[in-house]
Amino acid sequence: MSTTESPPEHKIKQATPIVILSVPFDMVTTSQTLALVEQMIASRRPHYLIMADVDFAVRAMRDVEVRRILLEAHLILSDGMPLVWASRWLGNPLPERIAAPDLVPTLLRAAEEKGWRVFFLGAKDETLVRAKEKLHAQHPRLQIAGHLSPPAVPLQEMDHAGICRAIRDAKPDILLVAFGSPAQEKWVNTRYRAAGVPVSIGVGDAMDFVAGVSPRAPMWMQQAGLEWLFRVIREPQRLFRRYLLDLWVFGWGILGQWWRLQVRRRRVAKYRRLMVVAEKTESGFEMVRIPPRFDAAVVRENEWLWKCFATAPVHLLFDMTHVQFIDSTGIGLLIRLHKTLTASNCRFVLVSPSTIAQQSLERVRVPDLLAIVPSLAAAKDIIAGRPGGVQAAATLDLSSTPKPLMWHGEIVASNVQAVQHLSESYLESCASEMKPCVIDLAGVSFVSSAGVGLMGRLKKLGRLRGVEVAFINPQPNVLKVIQTFRLDKLLFGENV
Repeated sequence: MSTTESPPEHKIKQATPIVILSVPFDMVTTSQTLALVEQMIASRRPHYLIMADVDFAVRAMRDVEVRRILLEAHLILSDGMPLVWASRWLGNPLPERIAAPDLVPTLLRAAEEKGWRVFFLGAKDETLVRAKEKLHAQHPRLQIAGHLSPPAVPLQEMDHAGICRAIRDAKPDILLVAFGSPAQEKWVNTRYRAAGVPVSIGVGDAMDFVAGVSPRAPMWMQQAGLEWLFRVIREPQRLFRRYLLDLWVFGWGILGQWWRLQVRRRRVAKYRRLMVVAEKTESGFEMVRIPPRFDAAVVRENEWLWKCFATAPVHLLFDMTHVQFIDSTGIGLLIRLHKTLTASNCRFVLVSPSTIAQQSLERVRVPDLLAIVPSLAAAKDIIAGRPGGVQAAATLDLSSTPKPLMWHGEIVASNVQAVQHLSESYLESCASEMKPCVIDLAGVSFVSSAGVGLMGRLKKLGRLRGVEVAFINPQPNVLKVIQTFRLDKLLFGENV
């Protein structure tokens, strides 16, 4: 990137997202997205983008793993006009809709111009072949690094190691994944580091449009936000019930979010000029005291402060005791700060949120994702005991009366291999002594699909070794994730 392009890139990175239902959408245009993609490719570090539509937003309301995937994403784009309209009603409008069928061709044109290598993963093999033929005709200089159409099996049964190896060998700059939502987002979240591609994106059925297999809705329907209706007319048996339910849940969810904002905004108008106060403590962390009104205007007025935390990360506590109103942009800032600080191995903790603040956060399912504590003392304990980052989350008691293998913290893609190594060693030890292999989940706060996959692997390995593998004491959040895969009976039997 040239020096003249640096300022807008810096501005894009600092933009505060708006939270719609449970999704923190980034405030970017298509051109800004391309600039960020170029920046990611230049860094050579793995990143992933999410194209979230109304169906994805509704799914995020009930699937804690999807919300985790959103929390860790490097960029979240609004793939739907209803989302743009909702952002206007909520008082912080998204710049534009960025649909996957529009972004993919734009991205491929840029790839041809800049010499980026592209890899296609997913969709049917004949679709990928037709897409390659069309792209070679339209973009003769486009470098297609490779394509792969794995068998249509559940995520847990896919040959992830083989897929990632094929992708790494091809050395692409962009990976377009078409497994369908949310499978593609779950795959990207757990494997984007192993694949090692600078930019990974789940693109849904966009490859069908590129290949000419499926037609898009007429332009007037796209502009009117009726593209979903076009799809329902074409596939009524598959989509009618799902889209009808999505629109019902989305409509009432947005109405509730809007109504709550209007009522609370009127009641706290007198707090308009109260300031955000930040102070450095003797313990080496920053404390920020949030005023009763925490909205888009307050976020913009204190943008310099949030930039300070981004450029010089520290452990950060947000005192929300006096908050009487928080809007979608205020919640978006919380998620943005969490992303920024945890990426730098710093802790971000919300301290003593008021009842109103707690209710607002619960409405968009934030308590499942961020650290929220009732007191300053509890926040200090978190900082002292967990300096940040996800660490190997399993311990084994080797005393004369050994206890079960303990998993704790978060079992996610970045630490699952370390947990797997210790768990398999423990299982082999149990097999040699002909005793049950018991894994205690009481200390586990979250498990991703990578962790669920490990649990299934250990069950299978136990059967091969003639050992019963038992998982005990799952917490509600962990059980929710496992139930989304319909593996609760397999892993826990009838005792859940």
